[in-house]
Amino acid sequence: PNHGQLPQLPLGAAVETPCLVDANGVQPSVVTDIPPQLIALMRSQINVQELTVRALTEENPEHLYHAAMMDPHTAAELDLRQIRSLVTDLLAAHGDWVPEWARVRKAA
Repeated sequence: PNHGQLPQLPLGAAVETPCLVDANGVQPSVVTDIPPQLIALMRSQINVQELTVRALTEENPEHLYHAAMMDPHTAAELDLRQIRSLVTDLLAAHGDWVPEWARVRKAA
């Protein structure tokens, strides 16, 4: 997670950074020269991650749909109706692997 090595991004966000590995262990390198357009792209991914985590912690399946709708690649390929259908299909396909609160209910 980000422990300050990318100061432009939220602490705790999932990031990959260069690091030094030696007898003292792993030390992440601080990176400050990232162009603003790349920081904006990274933030869009972090927003998706944060909303997905909120779905889990709040047990709110709507956040799963919203996270998929906010994903830049998904939004570039599908409209909102298609994204909702995709998430519903994914939740249904994964059945028992999906928490009870997020399972797709079969129509009676």
